[in-house]
Amino acid sequence: MIVFLVSLCNTLFGFAVGLIIAKYLGPEEFGRFALAYATAIFVQTGFFDWIRLGAARFYSERIRSEEPAVRATLDFGFAVIAVCLAAGSGLLFLSGIEFALSYGLIALALGAALANGLFDYHTALVRARFDDLLLTRLLLVKNIASFVLMGSGALFGSAKLTLIGAILSLGASVITARAALRDPASNPGLARFAIAKSLMYYSLPIVGANLLYLAIPLANRSILAIVEGFPETGQFSLAYDFGVKAIQAIGSTLDIVLFQLAVAVHELHGAAQARRQIGRNLTIVIAMVLPACTGLWLTLPSIEHLAVPEAYRGHFDTLLPLMMTGLFCLAIIQYGINPIFQIEKKTLPLIVAALAACAADSLLLLALPLDSGASRLAAAQSGAMLLALLVLMAFASRAWRHWPRVRDLAVVLLGNAIMSAILLPMREREPGLATGSLQIVAGAAVYAFVVLGLDLAGLQGLAVARLRVAVSRLKTLPPLRDL
Repeated sequence: MIVFLVSLCNTLFGFAVGLIIAKYLGPEEFGRFALAYATAIFVQTGFFDWIRLGAARFYSERIRSEEPAVRATLDFGFAVIAVCLAAGSGLLFLSGIEFALSYGLIALALGAALANGLFDYHTALVRARFDDLLLTRLLLVKNIASFVLMGSGALFGSAKLTLIGAILSLGASVITARAALRDPASNPGLARFAIAKSLMYYSLPIVGANLLYLAIPLANRSILAIVEGFPETGQFSLAYDFGVKAIQAIGSTLDIVLFQLAVAVHELHGAAQARRQIGRNLTIVIAMVLPACTGLWLTLPSIEHLAVPEAYRGHFDTLLPLMMTGLFCLAIIQYGINPIFQIEKKTLPLIVAALAACAADSLLLLALPLDSGASRLAAAQSGAMLLALLVLMAFASRAWRHWPRVRDLAVVLLGNAIMSAILLPMREREPGLATGSLQIVAGAAVYAFVVLGLDLAGLQGLAVARLRVAVSRLKTLPPLRDL
């Protein structure tokens, strides 16, 4: 529960910082920042994500003490890739090739990729050890530093200063916790190519798929920057980033808990139990992501009124609904379907689905009206992600037998329908804090009442057990007069 709350707060904090940056940079400069940061995430995924994935899947407290060569291999691999990335960057700048971004922004994007890769790798190690306090410390330092440093850069209206703030905040988090992050038994001499090879065999198909998924919005932003200019890129980027972070606030937080739980079950109880856990995880992911997407649309007028900077309004409420189908599909892919292949260590279908998404995006861009601007790109992204989800489900259906029960899916749809029926009339009210708060509270209460009342995926028993534990702890506390 601590990890869940900490991760949720981290995502929401990133949400707030992103809105602050968008407000003070303005659409044009935010367009440059967003394109540079998307490039950083793309580079980070391509070069460093296999190390993070390997740590999440194959590292644990037992591995830390009994097999220090695993950590040594991961550390050595990260260092080698960082050196190669620096050398390759130098050659790129010497080539004189022109890009949509300036060389200064590209250099900062590469620095952000390195810093973000270092941070994500170490948080993956900490999560694999279930060290909740150290994870909290890392995220707390990063969030405070990013608020101060990135916010200061945005106040100056500079995308470059904002990127520098991002690099410094990520680096500060890891550096201040470096002693706690070390493995005493690990040293570079223990690194083994055989271990790196097995980690890459598992991780590279996932990395390749993620790269292709990232390439779709990155290419679309680049097209907008070239054809329509950076202001239009900023409008598109805010809607997409807002939607992604909103869904990730649920999806990634669940994934941090659920996937590590499945890995632990696999290690302790074997593959059969791990498959059952993954099936239950998929049910929970669908049950949380679907109402989150629906609720985001239902509360959109109040969200735009309260949170979206004025310069972005009008475009925001047009683009985000067009992206919602794609965001839902992407969340189910990443947090629900991909773990099926990850736990089986058969990850090649992920590449096929991602290639299908890229092909679909290109074909839809050709088929949709050319004069629809950013809306055309948003709709194409959604169609691409829907196809990728269908392809992955087809692959998984060939051998997977632990799909969510039809009854549980019916409960999710029923809860979502009742929630929508109650909240939809409120969408016509004057947007603002009162309307938005009422929608969120009423929607969450109604949906929770339905899914818990009908015992979705055994959540009713789990909630009752948690409540009993909380009550028993309260009973053991001394009376207030004795304190």
